[in-house]
Amino acid sequence: MATPYWIKYLINKTFSQRFFWARLTNYPIIGKMIDYALFDGDDIFYLPKDKTIPINEAVDQPEGMMAPSQIVDHFIKQANYHWIMDFCICRDSAHCKDYPIELGCIFLGEAAKGINPRFGHRATAEETLIHAQKCRDAGLVHLIGKNKLDTVWLNAGPGEKLMTICNCCPCCCLWKILPVIDPKISAKINRLPGLTVQVTDQCIGCGECTKDVCFVDAIHVEEKQAVIDQDLCKGCGRCVTVCPNKAIEITLQDPAYISRSIKQLENVVDVT
Repeated sequence: MATPYWIKYLINKTFSQRFFWARLTNYPIIGKMIDYALFDGDDIFYLPKDKTIPINEAVDQPEGMMAPSQIVDHFIKQANYHWIMDFCICRDSAHCKDYPIELGCIFLGEAAKGINPRFGHRATAEETLIHAQKCRDAGLVHLIGKNKLDTVWLNAGPGEKLMTICNCCPCCCLWKILPVIDPKISAKINRLPGLTVQVTDQCIGCGECTKDVCFVDAIHVEEKQAVIDQDLCKGCGRCVTVCPNKAIEITLQDPAYISRSIKQLENVVDVT
């Protein structure tokens, strides 16, 4: 049975309390219960914008190597069922003023058939590809993978048949809870294989990269130099985009990062 529409209003009312609930996961017994109920089996990647990666500079890449967004495009083309939400539950709950609320999540796979039709609509692969591109054009960052939380609140299962593609803004994203949540849960949200984000000597410590840019508060300024907490960084690349001095770089050490990421996600979610 699909989740009733009133659950949307409940989430709207309680969304501001997400940091409180996230902190509770650091208490062993409560944390295990929340982890099992909402995050068990999760495997999720943040995808940096295509243009933030110096494709021909960071690594000796084979001809025709794909950009990060093509991980999303791959699964959209492979899926036998596509669902587009008519709103982003995070931006809707936070009354976002900076990014489009109507650009909601994409759900792929058989389990999406169980989503309440009042939340969105079924789409073709072509329509879904266009929606994903609109999200990128609006400055949103893709997050893709198996997310049990969506299976629970949408009552759409089984989880291994539901792939989530979130389109995240830095101001309202649910995953801003990552700095305060149990590290075991945080570790289920990853950066791409072989991806690193580093500050170069060009940094003058202007602080632009710290102004509501990073999803997980992984960057700060120390002694007039930006510093990235590599344990927290999820590789979304927003700091690279906003730096006025081009002093932050994303590099890829693994030429096969696309195929490795796709294979890892296929091991936890079947969209065909």
